[in-house]
Amino acid sequence: MADPKGFLTTPRQTPTRRPVDVRIKDWKEVYEEQAFPELQKQAGRCMDCGIPFCHQGCPLGNLIPEWNDLIWRNEKKEALARLHATNNFPEFTGRLCPAPCETACVVGINADAVTIKQVELRTIEEAFKNEHVVPLPPDRLTGKTVAVIGSGPAGLAVAQQLTRAGHTVAVYERADRIGGLLRYGIPEFKMEKSILDRRLRQMEAEGTRFRAGVDVGGEITGADLRKKYDAIVLAVGSTNWRDLQVPGRELKGIHQAMEYLPWGNKQGLKELTEVPPINAAGKHVVILGGGDTGADCLGTAIRQGAASVTQLEILPRPTDERPSAQPWPTYPMIYRVSSAHEESGERLFAVSTESFLGDSQGNLRALKLVETQFVNGKFEAIAGTEREIPADLAFLAMGFVGPEKSPLLQQLGVEFDDRGNIKRDAHFQTSIDGVFVAGDAGRGQSLIVWAIAEGRSAAAAVDTYLVGETQLPAPITPTERSLMV
Repeated sequence: MADPKGFLTTPRQTPTRRPVDVRIKDWKEVYEEQAFPELQKQAGRCMDCGIPFCHQGCPLGNLIPEWNDLIWRNEKKEALARLHATNNFPEFTGRLCPAPCETACVVGINADAVTIKQVELRTIEEAFKNEHVVPLPPDRLTGKTVAVIGSGPAGLAVAQQLTRAGHTVAVYERADRIGGLLRYGIPEFKMEKSILDRRLRQMEAEGTRFRAGVDVGGEITGADLRKKYDAIVLAVGSTNWRDLQVPGRELKGIHQAMEYLPWGNKQGLKELTEVPPINAAGKHVVILGGGDTGADCLGTAIRQGAASVTQLEILPRPTDERPSAQPWPTYPMIYRVSSAHEESGERLFAVSTESFLGDSQGNLRALKLVETQFVNGKFEAIAGTEREIPADLAFLAMGFVGPEKSPLLQQLGVEFDDRGNIKRDAHFQTSIDGVFVAGDAGRGQSLIVWAIAEGRSAAAAVDTYLVGETQLPAPITPTERSLMV
């Protein structure tokens, strides 16, 4: 245990966010660096519980009490080793994960939980600053080759693990640069892309090969991959977005969130020489969807200079405290305020869009809303509550419903489950021998920690398939997967 009385004497303290009027003028990350002695005090709040429920809360099984104690003792290299033992990319999760480990923290039963996410992030940042993160190339090569399709967190985790196991791994990405949604879906103000690039440099030094801008299924077919590689891992994500087919959907100015966010990222990275084709500057923006993707659109629109931004959610406003139906250590649906919500905009709950309204030129001018209530398992409109709100731009951020049914998946002949995800067995293998799937493409839209956990587990399964055994750790065991299938 770190500080035996830390959870009693030290209050929870999170890093300070940069002032709103400063940060909305740039695309840099919103948090200021917390002084390391203050971070150590926060790590000292960990009780080192006899049964650490934070392990259960984290899909990766992070060894949280161990690296909390090591940071408290200023043993940074040892803390890094414990962190990397379960997580390939703590610099990603420390920024982007909603931290289910913290809602499962024992201290959180009757007090404020330990700042696990911040200790994780600062541990890896200290390691990079002190050059403790070094390439770990394999001692020998197996002669086996693997193609990983998709370079999001699941694909990168698969690739790094299999490369370190001695296989020759090539990662294919259809976008012009490696990273998947980490590159063009996550705004710069949540994770600067230099963070991604430094990890990719480590992976290249270890031997992973990256193939960006490749249309797999077009210029390289599924048959080509089967001939060239001993195994294929599909980590293509869940990118088939949910649409809203209501009157007026055809109007100009209505876009999916993932049609918009990549342009915002390119703008933030100064990769554009002209105004982006979807630009919120001076416009009234409405975002349909109250989740993280909607908040990403919100922060992006604010930085582009939107005249107003309104975010809609069909569910009622969550409570400030944990609901009784979601007791500790479950992840509760409570009212959360992201950095983007803090900056500007209005949030409307328990409303539904009945139609989009346009002008004589076919441009969006407003949304017709109605208040809703949840009755007998479905949302029903409340008569007499209809109203209009102005809108020049509308972004649909309502989630995803499975992987795209791309030519590659058709060429490989993989099967799909009842939810539209790629069907797989307890060993992450699809219906086609030697073809595996990891992350959202097989699991459905989920958290970044689940993507990395699936990538690590799928890598262990692929390693076993290729050489008959594995020493790679698997957060999700075949037994656990069989219960999920």
